[in-house]
Amino acid sequence: MEMASWDEVVKFHGHSCMGLAMGYRVSEAALQELGSTRDKDEELIAIVENDSCAVDAVQYVTGCTMGKGNLIFRDHGKPVYTFCRRSDDKAVRLVAKGLDEKRYPELAALREKLLSGEANEEDREKYDQAAQEALKTFLTDPPESVVDIQEVNIELPEKARIFNTVTCAECGERVMEPRARVKKGQMVCMPCSDPYERQA
Repeated sequence: MEMASWDEVVKFHGHSCMGLAMGYRVSEAALQELGSTRDKDEELIAIVENDSCAVDAVQYVTGCTMGKGNLIFRDHGKPVYTFCRRSDDKAVRLVAKGLDEKRYPELAALREKLLSGEANEEDREKYDQAAQEALKTFLTDPPESVVDIQEVNIELPEKARIFNTVTCAECGERVMEPRARVKKGQMVCMPCSDPYERQA
């Protein structure tokens, strides 16, 4: 199976980082597990549970994109990715392990310092260097050391549909019909509708 190179993914994303590497390794493992190649027309579906750099790698490597409707974002803030193949409903859930603190103790300590705001310029340089070394290792580690894979059963989402467009009665902008709301008997977009929130 031919897969996009790491250099291609970095060029697409704009920089090299651990988040991108996670998405790259997750995508690689998913395609291998499913026995699939890069998607052309919604044969594959990716459900991502974060909006990190990893998602750019998922899009580039697997061909699952927001525009095609086969990249589904669930804002859970977790490094979890589910990939499905429509032809046989096979689905796998992958959890990225990230950098193990036991394997990269110096990096973990420096990261803690950065997050606490106590790091100086020398600490930042050391962190960047340690992160690049860890990233090289992460990209070549065996799949089982960077990601947990589990076969799952899920209800596949329907293929992307084309909807009618309506014009918002307030702002005049076009909106897809299923996303429009009725306000005082007229069709409006979500930003122009009055949200109803009950206070606890």
